[in-house]
Amino acid sequence: MAFLPKLLLLFLIALPTSVFVADGPGVAMAQEQAEDVVEGEDEEDEDEAEVETESDEDTGGTETAAAETEEEEEEEEEEEPLKASPDADTTVLFTTTNTMLDQQIPATKLVRVLVGFTNKGDKDFVVESMEGAFRYPQDYSFYIQNFTTFTFNTVVQPNTQASFEYLFTAAEPFAGRPFGLTIALNYKDADGNPFLDAVFNETISVVELDEGLDGEMFFLYIFLAAAVVLLIIGGQQLMASMGKKRPAKKQVVEQGTQNQSDVDFDWIPKETVDQMNKTSPRRSPRRRTKRATGSDEK
Repeated sequence: MAFLPKLLLLFLIALPTSVFVADGPGVAMAQEQAEDVVEGEDEEDEDEAEVETESDEDTGGTETAAAETEEEEEEEEEEEPLKASPDADTTVLFTTTNTMLDQQIPATKLVRVLVGFTNKGDKDFVVESMEGAFRYPQDYSFYIQNFTTFTFNTVVQPNTQASFEYLFTAAEPFAGRPFGLTIALNYKDADGNPFLDAVFNETISVVELDEGLDGEMFFLYIFLAAAVVLLIIGGQQLMASMGKKRPAKKQVVEQGTQNQSDVDFDWIPKETVDQMNKTSPRRSPRRRTKRATGSDEK
Protein backbone atom coordinates (compact mmCIF):
# COMPACT_ATOMS: atom_id res chain seq x y z
CA MET A 1 0.00 0.00 0.00
CA ALA A 2 2.86 2.29 0.69
CA PHE A 3 4.08 1.62 -2.83
CA LEU A 4 0.85 2.88 -4.48
CA PRO A 5 1.24 6.61 -3.71
CA LYS A 6 4.75 6.58 -5.08
CA LEU A 7 3.60 4.77 -8.22
CA LEU A 8 0.78 7.31 -8.71
CA LEU A 9 3.18 10.21 -8.27
CA LEU A 10 5.56 8.65 -10.82
CA PHE A 11 2.65 8.18 -13.25
CA LEU A 12 1.61 11.78 -12.91
CA ILE A 13 5.15 12.95 -13.60
CA ALA A 14 5.71 10.62 -16.57
CA LEU A 15 2.35 11.27 -18.29
CA PRO A 16 2.94 14.96 -19.30
CA THR A 17 6.42 14.12 -20.50
CA SER A 18 5.14 11.35 -22.75
CA VAL A 19 2.38 13.55 -24.08
CA PHE A 20 4.86 16.34 -24.89
CA VAL A 21 7.21 13.90 -26.59
CA ALA A 22 4.36 12.38 -28.63
CA ASP A 23 2.90 15.72 -29.71
CA GLY A 24 6.16 17.64 -30.13
CA PRO A 25 7.08 16.82 -33.76
CA GLY A 26 3.55 17.48 -35.04
CA VAL A 27 3.33 20.82 -33.31
CA ALA A 28 6.74 21.81 -34.57
CA MET A 29 5.78 20.87 -38.12
CA ALA A 30 2.57 22.86 -37.88
CA GLN A 31 4.43 25.88 -36.60
CA GLU A 32 6.99 25.60 -39.40
CA GLN A 33 4.23 25.30 -42.02
CA ALA A 34 2.44 28.34 -40.58
CA GLU A 35 5.66 30.32 -40.63
CA ASP A 36 6.28 29.26 -44.25
CA VAL A 37 2.77 30.42 -45.23
CA VAL A 38 3.24 33.76 -43.53
CA GLU A 39 6.64 34.24 -45.15
CA GLY A 40 5.17 33.36 -48.55
CA GLU A 41 2.42 35.92 -48.14
CA ASP A 42 4.92 38.55 -47.07
CA GLU A 43 7.07 37.81 -50.12
CA GLU A 44 4.04 38.09 -52.40
CA ASP A 45 3.07 41.41 -50.81
CA GLU A 46 6.61 42.69 -51.26
CA ASP A 47 6.62 41.59 -54.91
CA GLU A 48 3.29 43.34 -55.53
CA ALA A 49 4.53 46.49 -53.81
CA GLU A 50 7.67 46.45 -55.94
CA VAL A 51 5.60 46.03 -59.11
CA GLU A 52 3.29 48.91 -58.10
CA THR A 53 6.27 51.10 -57.25
CA GLU A 54 7.87 50.37 -60.59
CA SER A 55 4.62 51.14 -62.45
CA ASP A 56 4.18 54.38 -60.50
CA GLU A 57 7.72 55.37 -61.31
CA ASP A 58 7.14 54.63 -64.99
CA THR A 59 3.89 56.68 -64.99
CA GLY A 60 5.50 59.57 -63.15
CA GLY A 61 8.41 59.54 -65.53
CA THR A 62 6.09 59.63 -68.53
CA GLU A 63 4.09 62.55 -67.10
CA THR A 64 7.28 64.44 -66.26
CA ALA A 65 8.61 63.89 -69.76
CA ALA A 66 5.33 65.11 -71.28
CA ALA A 67 5.33 68.22 -69.06
CA GLU A 68 8.94 68.97 -69.98
CA THR A 69 8.09 68.58 -73.67
CA GLU A 70 5.18 71.01 -73.37
CA GLU A 71 7.36 73.53 -71.53
CA GLU A 72 10.02 73.25 -74.21
CA GLU A 73 7.42 73.80 -76.92
CA GLU A 74 6.07 76.86 -75.09
CA GLU A 75 9.58 78.23 -74.67
CA GLU A 76 10.23 77.70 -78.37
CA GLU A 77 7.02 79.53 -79.22
CA GLU A 78 7.95 82.40 -76.92
CA GLU A 79 11.48 82.55 -78.26
CA GLU A 80 10.30 82.65 -81.87
CA PRO A 81 7.85 85.56 -82.32
CA LEU A 82 6.14 86.04 -85.63
CA LYS A 83 7.97 88.24 -88.11
CA ALA A 84 7.33 89.69 -91.54
CA SER A 85 8.07 87.62 -94.62
CA PRO A 86 11.07 88.70 -96.72
CA ASP A 87 8.91 88.19 -99.83
CA ALA A 88 6.38 90.86 -98.81
CA ASP A 89 6.58 94.65 -98.49
CA THR A 90 4.11 96.94 -96.70
CA THR A 91 3.53 100.70 -96.70
CA VAL A 92 1.23 102.76 -94.47
CA LEU A 93 -0.58 106.04 -95.14
CA PHE A 94 -2.91 108.01 -92.86
CA THR A 95 -5.58 109.37 -95.21
CA THR A 96 -7.47 111.50 -92.67
CA THR A 97 -6.91 115.24 -93.18
CA ASN A 98 -4.35 116.72 -90.76
CA THR A 99 -3.86 113.32 -89.15
CA MET A 100 -0.36 112.53 -87.95
CA LEU A 101 0.64 116.15 -88.28
CA ASP A 102 3.51 116.32 -85.77
CA GLN A 103 2.64 112.73 -84.72
CA GLN A 104 -0.80 113.74 -83.42
CA ILE A 105 -4.18 112.00 -83.65
CA PRO A 106 -7.49 113.80 -82.95
CA ALA A 107 -9.65 112.42 -80.17
CA THR A 108 -13.21 111.23 -80.92
CA LYS A 109 -12.49 111.54 -84.66
CA LEU A 110 -12.40 108.63 -87.09
CA VAL A 111 -8.84 107.93 -88.24
CA ARG A 112 -8.37 106.16 -91.59
CA VAL A 113 -5.20 104.16 -92.31
CA LEU A 114 -4.40 102.74 -95.74
CA VAL A 115 -1.91 99.82 -95.85
CA GLY A 116 -0.34 98.70 -99.11
CA PHE A 117 0.81 95.05 -99.45
CA THR A 118 3.20 93.87 -102.20
CA ASN A 119 3.90 90.18 -102.91
CA LYS A 120 7.46 89.86 -104.24
CA GLY A 121 7.72 86.07 -103.93
CA ASP A 122 6.65 83.07 -105.99
CA LYS A 123 3.87 81.91 -103.65
CA ASP A 124 0.48 83.28 -102.82
CA PHE A 125 -0.08 85.19 -99.60
CA VAL A 126 -3.37 85.30 -97.72
CA VAL A 127 -3.88 88.55 -95.83
CA GLU A 128 -6.02 87.48 -92.89
CA SER A 129 -6.58 90.48 -90.60
CA MET A 130 -5.33 93.81 -89.29
CA GLU A 131 -5.44 95.04 -85.70
CA GLY A 132 -4.37 98.10 -83.73
CA ALA A 133 -3.84 99.09 -80.11
CA PHE A 134 -2.65 101.82 -77.78
CA ARG A 135 0.27 100.73 -75.60
CA TYR A 136 2.17 102.25 -72.71
CA PRO A 137 5.05 104.28 -74.21
CA GLN A 138 7.60 103.05 -71.66
CA ASP A 139 6.48 99.39 -71.86
CA TYR A 140 4.99 98.15 -75.12
CA SER A 141 3.90 94.88 -73.49
CA PHE A 142 1.26 96.80 -71.52
CA TYR A 143 -1.93 97.37 -73.53
CA ILE A 144 -4.09 100.44 -72.78
CA GLN A 145 -6.78 100.20 -75.49
CA ASN A 146 -7.41 97.56 -78.15
CA PHE A 147 -9.10 98.62 -81.36
CA THR A 148 -11.39 96.55 -83.55
CA THR A 149 -9.81 93.75 -85.59
CA PHE A 150 -10.58 93.92 -89.30
CA THR A 151 -10.77 90.54 -91.10
CA PHE A 152 -9.92 90.36 -94.84
CA ASN A 153 -8.89 86.79 -95.87
CA THR A 154 -7.74 88.17 -99.23
CA VAL A 155 -5.37 86.24 -101.53
CA VAL A 156 -2.49 88.27 -102.98
CA GLN A 157 -0.86 86.53 -105.91
CA PRO A 158 2.86 86.80 -106.74
CA ASN A 159 4.05 90.11 -108.18
CA THR A 160 0.81 91.86 -107.31
CA GLN A 161 -0.24 94.59 -104.90
CA ALA A 162 -3.27 95.08 -102.67
CA SER A 163 -4.52 97.86 -100.39
CA PHE A 164 -6.32 97.44 -97.09
CA GLU A 165 -8.05 100.13 -95.03
CA TYR A 166 -8.11 100.20 -91.24
CA LEU A 167 -10.30 102.53 -89.13
CA PHE A 168 -10.11 103.40 -85.44
CA THR A 169 -11.14 106.17 -83.04
CA ALA A 170 -9.24 107.38 -79.98
CA ALA A 171 -11.36 107.85 -76.86
CA GLU A 172 -11.86 111.37 -75.50
CA PRO A 173 -10.30 110.65 -72.04
CA PHE A 174 -6.98 109.93 -73.79
CA ALA A 175 -6.69 113.50 -75.11
CA GLY A 176 -3.51 115.30 -74.15
CA ARG A 177 -1.48 112.14 -73.47
CA PRO A 178 1.19 110.24 -75.47
CA PHE A 179 0.69 106.58 -76.39
CA GLY A 180 2.43 103.93 -78.40
CA LEU A 181 0.33 103.17 -81.49
CA THR A 182 0.82 99.76 -83.09
CA ILE A 183 -0.93 98.56 -86.26
CA ALA A 184 -0.18 94.94 -87.17
CA LEU A 185 -0.97 93.00 -90.38
CA ASN A 186 -1.47 89.22 -90.06
CA TYR A 187 -0.95 87.04 -93.14
CA LYS A 188 0.30 83.59 -94.19
CA ASP A 189 1.83 81.95 -97.25
CA ALA A 190 0.51 79.08 -99.37
CA ASP A 191 2.16 76.53 -97.04
CA GLY A 192 0.30 77.90 -94.02
CA ASN A 193 3.29 79.59 -92.37
CA PRO A 194 2.02 82.59 -90.36
CA PHE A 195 3.63 86.05 -90.51
CA LEU A 196 3.13 89.30 -88.63
CA ASP A 197 4.16 92.73 -89.91
CA ALA A 198 3.99 95.79 -87.63
CA VAL A 199 3.19 98.34 -90.32
CA PHE A 200 3.16 101.18 -87.75
CA ASN A 201 4.83 101.19 -84.34
CA GLU A 202 5.54 104.69 -83.03
CA THR A 203 4.67 107.03 -80.16
CA ILE A 204 1.90 109.52 -80.93
CA SER A 205 -0.09 112.14 -79.01
CA VAL A 206 -3.87 112.31 -78.80
CA VAL A 207 -5.14 115.89 -79.10
CA GLU A 208 -8.58 117.46 -78.84
CA LEU A 209 -9.43 119.62 -81.85
CA ASP A 210 -11.25 122.93 -81.36
CA GLU A 211 -13.71 122.75 -84.22
CA GLY A 212 -16.93 124.78 -84.05
CA LEU A 213 -19.05 125.28 -80.96
CA ASP A 214 -19.65 122.24 -78.85
CA GLY A 215 -22.50 121.75 -76.39
CA GLU A 216 -20.50 122.61 -73.29
CA MET A 217 -19.30 125.94 -74.64
CA PHE A 218 -22.80 126.78 -75.91
CA PHE A 219 -24.38 126.34 -72.48
CA LEU A 220 -21.47 128.19 -70.88
CA TYR A 221 -22.08 131.20 -73.10
CA ILE A 222 -25.81 131.10 -72.32
CA PHE A 223 -25.07 131.06 -68.61
CA LEU A 224 -22.68 134.01 -68.88
CA ALA A 225 -25.22 136.01 -70.92
CA ALA A 226 -27.95 135.34 -68.35
CA ALA A 227 -25.61 136.43 -65.54
CA VAL A 228 -24.81 139.69 -67.35
CA VAL A 229 -28.52 140.44 -67.90
CA LEU A 230 -29.28 139.82 -64.23
CA LEU A 231 -26.46 142.14 -63.19
CA ILE A 232 -27.75 144.91 -65.47
CA ILE A 233 -31.31 144.59 -64.15
CA GLY A 234 -30.09 144.57 -60.57
CA GLY A 235 -27.99 147.68 -61.16
CA GLN A 236 -30.93 149.54 -62.68
CA GLN A 237 -33.16 148.66 -59.74
CA LEU A 238 -30.51 149.81 -57.30
CA MET A 239 -29.99 153.11 -59.08
CA ALA A 240 -33.75 153.73 -59.27
CA SER A 241 -34.18 153.13 -55.55
CA MET A 242 -31.29 155.42 -54.67
CA GLY A 243 -32.36 158.20 -57.06
CA LYS A 244 -35.95 158.35 -55.82
CA LYS A 245 -36.33 161.51 -53.61
CA ARG A 246 -38.92 162.39 -51.05
CA PRO A 247 -41.34 165.33 -51.87
CA ALA A 248 -39.78 168.54 -50.52
CA LYS A 249 -41.83 171.05 -48.52
CA LYS A 250 -42.72 174.27 -50.28
CA GLN A 251 -40.20 176.92 -49.35
CA VAL A 252 -41.74 179.95 -47.54
CA VAL A 253 -40.56 183.28 -48.85
CA GLU A 254 -41.26 186.43 -46.89
CA GLN A 255 -42.63 189.06 -49.23
CA GLY A 256 -43.07 191.95 -46.83
CA THR A 257 -46.15 194.20 -46.71
CA GLN A 258 -48.07 193.74 -49.90
CA ASN A 259 -51.63 193.41 -50.87
CA GLN A 260 -53.56 190.73 -49.07
CA SER A 261 -54.11 188.90 -52.32
CA ASP A 262 -50.35 188.59 -52.83
CA VAL A 263 -49.63 187.39 -49.29
CA ASP A 264 -48.64 183.75 -48.83
CA PHE A 265 -50.61 182.44 -45.86
CA ASP A 266 -49.24 178.89 -45.95
CA TRP A 267 -46.75 179.48 -43.18
CA ILE A 268 -49.33 181.18 -40.91
CA PRO A 269 -51.26 178.92 -38.56
CA LYS A 270 -54.82 178.24 -39.64
CA GLU A 271 -56.35 179.76 -36.48
CA THR A 272 -54.62 183.06 -37.12
CA VAL A 273 -55.75 183.14 -40.72
CA ASP A 274 -59.36 182.53 -39.68
CA GLN A 275 -59.19 185.33 -37.15
CA MET A 276 -57.75 187.66 -39.72
CA ASN A 277 -60.56 186.88 -42.12
CA LYS A 278 -63.19 187.76 -39.50
CA THR A 279 -61.82 191.24 -38.94
CA SER A 280 -62.14 193.98 -41.56
CA PRO A 281 -59.19 194.48 -43.78
CA ARG A 282 -56.87 197.24 -42.77
CA ARG A 283 -56.98 200.29 -44.95
CA SER A 284 -53.87 201.84 -46.23
CA PRO A 285 -53.12 205.35 -44.82
CA ARG A 286 -54.06 208.34 -46.85
CA ARG A 287 -51.49 210.16 -48.68
CA ARG A 288 -50.72 213.56 -47.34
CA THR A 289 -50.43 216.26 -49.88
CA LYS A 290 -47.62 218.60 -49.40
CA ARG A 291 -48.56 222.18 -48.70
CA ALA A 292 -47.34 224.79 -50.96
CA THR A 293 -44.94 227.22 -49.45
CA GLY A 294 -46.69 230.29 -48.09
CA SER A 295 -50.16 228.76 -48.28
CA ASP A 296 -52.45 229.01 -45.26
CA GLU A 297 -54.41 225.93 -44.16
CA LYS A 298 -56.75 225.86 -41.29
